[in-house]
Amino acid sequence: MPLGTGEFEEAWPRIVRALASFTGSLDDAEEYAAEAVARAAAHERDGGRTIESYAAWCTSVAKRAWLDDARRRTTLRRLAPELPRPEAEHAAMDADDLSPHGREGLDDRLALLFVACDEAISPTSRMVLALRVVCGLTIPEIANHLGVQETAAAARLTRAKRALAEARGAFHVPDRAERERRLPVVIACVAGLFTVAHRTVLDPADALADTGRQALSIADALVAAHPDDTEVRGLRAVIRLGLARRPGRVDDAGTGLALDEVDRSRWDARLLRAGLHDATLAARGDGRFAIEAAIAGLHSSAASFEGTDWTRIAQLYGALEDRWPSPSVHVARLVATAHTVLSAEPVRGDTATGDARAVTSTGSVLAEVERELTGLVRDAPAYASRDASLALADLEWRTGRREQAAARYRDLAEVIAVEPLRRFCLRRAGLTLP
Repeated sequence: MPLGTGEFEEAWPRIVRALASFTGSLDDAEEYAAEAVARAAAHERDGGRTIESYAAWCTSVAKRAWLDDARRRTTLRRLAPELPRPEAEHAAMDADDLSPHGREGLDDRLALLFVACDEAISPTSRMVLALRVVCGLTIPEIANHLGVQETAAAARLTRAKRALAEARGAFHVPDRAERERRLPVVIACVAGLFTVAHRTVLDPADALADTGRQALSIADALVAAHPDDTEVRGLRAVIRLGLARRPGRVDDAGTGLALDEVDRSRWDARLLRAGLHDATLAARGDGRFAIEAAIAGLHSSAASFEGTDWTRIAQLYGALEDRWPSPSVHVARLVATAHTVLSAEPVRGDTATGDARAVTSTGSVLAEVERELTGLVRDAPAYASRDASLALADLEWRTGRREQAAARYRDLAEVIAVEPLRRFCLRRAGLTLP
């Protein structure tokens, strides 16, 4: 029976965690898990007996493969006393090995994340390791998601595993005190996973491609483990609210939509309510994700684009930039500032009532926004540079400079790989959609 939708995401971290505990090596666990998954696919394709428990079957096969390889090594005599006998393998694999929560009562994905988010590993390598080990993404998929070369992603993965092995030795899940210290890094890693999904998977074809839902599932496990942590609650609020609004991000033809084009009736009302509840609980804190949750809550609770409280959103982005300065937050603050100006009451230019000064002030603010966005297009990292260029094109579009905007959208369509967004740029540029 073919592997059902969603089963792989559930089984993979359980397999890897069981193998890592068995072999003592996260590197070996990931390698032999991949081999076992391939054997499972071949077994089903060749008409073998139905696999009742995918995780148990793959773990058993991977353990035998690891033992076989170990026996072939020249160090067999030294290692033999430490290796379990093949016939004792199933007895040694007790219920805790394949429990969704393992021996520590911790969700398998979280356990692996806490391992992957070791301080001994560089921040960029943590993300690669987490995406590979926890989510089971391939190196090409990771490279595509993160916008790096495949060789760079592979090198980061190798360095992460080597650094982890050198720093910690045999695989082990950190204890509760150490997990508390690593929690901020784990939260940021899950946020990164959702950011990848939000940027690249606007309309997932199926559950296997839905990294956004995977991020939500891990956030659910984080909340279960840390229900009173305002940053954990803020993270889940951001993910829930982002997923709730996702159905309105593309039209029926698969073309991305601007904020003011979205049909808000398509939003997931259940997820909206749940996300706003989390945002309310997160508001007791003042950390990065508590602020992000407040911003997402304002976007999600507005009845329309015109009714969005852009002034408050711009203020919150300013607070977020103070707390967590990054090019992407800078772009978002500038966008919110521009919308604050553009959503104000139309200025008629009546000099007798002082409106001429308002026109001058409005123009000055927008000119400063454009100047800063232009600098970000030139100097920011690729992802923020793209966002700044999209923001400039939108600002030109909304202020009546359609030809200038169309030219910028044409240039963007040449470099944007996300199909719904590329189609949006083509539409704005006045080009025929494929």
